[in-house]
Amino acid sequence: MRWPKDPTGKGHPKINRIYRLVRRISRALVSIWFREINIVDDENIPPEGGVIFISWHPSGLIDPMLMHASLPGKMSMIAKHTLFNIPILGRLIRSAGAVPIERSQDSTSQGESKDRNQQQLENVASVVANGGRLIIFPEGTTHTDSSVKRARSGAARILLAARRKAQRDGNPEPQLVPIGLHYSESQTFRERAAVIVERVMQFKNTPELIENAEEQDLIDREWVTSVTGAIGIELKRASLSKTTWRERTLIWKSRSLAYAEKTRQSGSKLVKPTYAESVLGARRIRAGWEYLAEKDPDLTAQFVEDCEQHFEQLEQRNLIPLDVDARPDRLTRWASAKLFIEWAWAAVWMLGLISWSAVIGNLVPYRGNALTIRIMKRRGAEQSIIGTLKVLTAVIFFPLWWIIASGGFTWMLLAEASPVNEFLQLHWLLALLTQLPGVLVFIFLFLWWPTSAKLHLRLYARLAIKSRQLRRWKAWKDDEHKWDELVHHQRLLAGRLVGLGEGLILPGDEDWIDPPAGKDDVGSVTRRIPSSVQTP
Repeated sequence: MRWPKDPTGKGHPKINRIYRLVRRISRALVSIWFREINIVDDENIPPEGGVIFISWHPSGLIDPMLMHASLPGKMSMIAKHTLFNIPILGRLIRSAGAVPIERSQDSTSQGESKDRNQQQLENVASVVANGGRLIIFPEGTTHTDSSVKRARSGAARILLAARRKAQRDGNPEPQLVPIGLHYSESQTFRERAAVIVERVMQFKNTPELIENAEEQDLIDREWVTSVTGAIGIELKRASLSKTTWRERTLIWKSRSLAYAEKTRQSGSKLVKPTYAESVLGARRIRAGWEYLAEKDPDLTAQFVEDCEQHFEQLEQRNLIPLDVDARPDRLTRWASAKLFIEWAWAAVWMLGLISWSAVIGNLVPYRGNALTIRIMKRRGAEQSIIGTLKVLTAVIFFPLWWIIASGGFTWMLLAEASPVNEFLQLHWLLALLTQLPGVLVFIFLFLWWPTSAKLHLRLYARLAIKSRQLRRWKAWKDDEHKWDELVHHQRLLAGRLVGLGEGLILPGDEDWIDPPAGKDDVGSVTRRIPSSVQTP
């Protein structure tokens, strides 16, 4: 995992030790939570001046924690002011750079709340104007919808105030950069994530200041409204937003078909793509789908119907498109035996010291975390905050247990009253362990528990992959699935899909031009002119 380097030099806020420690914790947690994290196009971040990062908000505390871990520089985050009153959570998010904002609808005194909100926005804008970096979720709330909610005006208002202050102080103009957050499944442990840094958004020039206050307010409101509208569209583009989860799921499954077909056409071996590559593939499918839905709705509707029927057949057989594409032409005994040996080898490693250490150091807090989530679900906690609760309770339970386990094992090794210590004294070499400094042993054990967990997860990943391959092999040998028919039908669909895509200029192509701010990808999709009719 490559974390981007922090910017240095004049104009960039200094990163103190406390912030580095909090970010290190964030990176450790997201590295454990996700088995794969891709950070793409971080070179799009402006090298100078303040930056406002915007993103949609589908996964509670996981979203800001992932952005805090992935984006370079010292980050500030806007959060609802009531969160700062929650024990532990309030201290945690404040240390991570969060800034409280009180919305007018959250207070009984609308006038006083509005004044406080305005002052808080100006304070945040001052940080950005002086080169700071701010994370904002313009939707204002987390959710589990397949589409982006309506963007609020806070980001645009902060950008306007920050640009004016930067202009007065002679600082570089602050910029606004969208972030695409993508999860294979954010609420599930050890899934995949991608953080896509989009290009800087361009807007009309900042309104000039005039003496007439009322006219100035109208001009500013018009600019803020225009920027907010552009932000809303940009969030939809960056998040691959669709109106229903059915459409979103269809796009991702179609992406799998297209990837497998292109791999076959190139003669390459079919391997699982990185999650960032999968996101780009889904973006291409989405842009092409929406373009063809406008230009040729009948063709698109028929193709969607054919794909849905095929995917429904796979679901009835408990299969996925990859099961069909990865099936070899011949199922040999040697290949089956080799796969079993690889699975057995991975299983043997799971029984070693690393796994036992991981169990001792992490099973109790893991079970405690699961029990807490189960209780919260029974009490009616919303699905949108389940991921937040998992991360928050993990932050509390795991370090607490590591302290308890480290203290207990330190006592067993060093205390004369301990039967373990008495056993070690039987051999002069083992007796050396009982003479180690207690503080050193405690620190080593405290660091070893999370380290063993990471190593265990790698071993577990190998075993899980081999187990899935064994189940897939078993399914391949089941003739009731009618494999010849499934393979033939899926390849026909994949060929049609790739054929349609090759006739269009889509995201990721060399001649693709990103749409301007406030425009979705479909507006930049064009038909590709065949080489035979191009002018020499």
